[in-house]
Amino acid sequence: MQEGVRPFSLRGVGEMARALLIDFGSTYTKVTAVDIEAGEILAQAKAVTTVETDITLGLREAVSDLGEYRDLDDYEHKLACSSAAGGLKMVAVGLVPELTAEAAKRAALGAGARVMKVFAYELTRAEVHEIEDCRPDIILLAGGTDGGNAEAIIHNAGMLASSSLDVPIIIAGNKVVAPTVAEILCGAGKDCRVTENVMPRLRELNVEPARLVIRELFMEKIVEAKGLGKAREIVEGILMPTPAAVLKAARLLAEGTYLENGLGEVLVVDIGGATTDVHSVADGEPTKPGIVAKGLSEPFAKRTVEGDLGVRVSAYSLYESAGPRRIQKNLRNGEVTVDIEAMAREFSRRIDLLPRDEAEYDFEQAMARTAIEIAVERHVGRLETLPTPFGVTHFQYGKDLTDVKFVIGTGGVVVNSRDPQYLLSAAEFDPTDPTILRPVTPEYLVDSRYILAATGLLANIRPNVALRMLKKYLEPL
Repeated sequence: MQEGVRPFSLRGVGEMARALLIDFGSTYTKVTAVDIEAGEILAQAKAVTTVETDITLGLREAVSDLGEYRDLDDYEHKLACSSAAGGLKMVAVGLVPELTAEAAKRAALGAGARVMKVFAYELTRAEVHEIEDCRPDIILLAGGTDGGNAEAIIHNAGMLASSSLDVPIIIAGNKVVAPTVAEILCGAGKDCRVTENVMPRLRELNVEPARLVIRELFMEKIVEAKGLGKAREIVEGILMPTPAAVLKAARLLAEGTYLENGLGEVLVVDIGGATTDVHSVADGEPTKPGIVAKGLSEPFAKRTVEGDLGVRVSAYSLYESAGPRRIQKNLRNGEVTVDIEAMAREFSRRIDLLPRDEAEYDFEQAMARTAIEIAVERHVGRLETLPTPFGVTHFQYGKDLTDVKFVIGTGGVVVNSRDPQYLLSAAEFDPTDPTILRPVTPEYLVDSRYILAATGLLANIRPNVALRMLKKYLEPL
């Protein structure tokens, strides 16, 4: 249905059209009641996610806290996303690590998945056991450009066919042998789906078809497998994993709609207890003359996930990745002495810990800023200068995000910070290391109302309303 065309309704004159937007998180189920016509938040609430017992219990508890908006029958739309029960877990298999295997990984990440492992070349029996131990929800099997290498993906299909895995396998490799691969897997009783090659030609990405199949499988099978099926009694459907909803909102904000302009290129940083996600919506092409783009082509809407960069569960991993000196640099309160290693251990053990004093607050902020520094550094592109027979040449690998206009922060540690700009400024270009292509002079926004996922859901039915809400509720710093 086109934006602005209202369906027939028996709603009384003057009665508002409402949507209930639900995020089944790993810890909390968050609900947002929205007046669709006015593009306004009516109420928000949360309750502990109850996926282990009955997912609707936590949902109903959250809805009961919406006050006058707690009657589920009053909503024209009830839409949900989910990262509960570990989120959407995937394993990617390709041929060359930096080519088809990387393409498969990017397709999975862009669909909102948590990529457990990436495998390249021909799978060994030990690697198949690793995949079995990962217990993924979906396997994405790639390998070979169209008409290119066929042996590896056929071999890998045979190895997966003989495994104990009972999960959907998406075939997104060499189209010439895709039917053979499907025959091998389906003949072994595996649930397999064929889609377009994630890399039809060398270094050319084609991830959108695979993303669509991943989303279809998520709605068709994964929701039920994770104990979320009972939510169908209440909601219209769990449309996507939560990270995919956030990326959809980011893309809407950047691009706009046919009725309203977006803000231009954006970078979203989402810091959690276990991971730091970075989403960029930008073409990423070189912004300076004389620079040659190299490596795998980059998606316009890109997501990366750093599993070693979190401020609770992964706090000690963050300490190990960054080192004490880097974290020490980001501590602001010089009057407080902090044992960085000991506190990192404490934070990783006590995942529900709230800062109890200035030392713990300052440490949490330093860890968050460090996580942003490293996560954005890994996400953006970089320059390399190499001598050639024709003189020095500058090569760009990855996305040039120096011209990105807005950096958006979300996640509890950012939202609850006394100085969120201090945290987010860690994403900025560093003149002392000009080869890392971070945003140079961005403006900063904070998702203080946690609406990114909610508007990503709303964008499926009312994109113009979702866009106006993003502009209205993202708080400028």
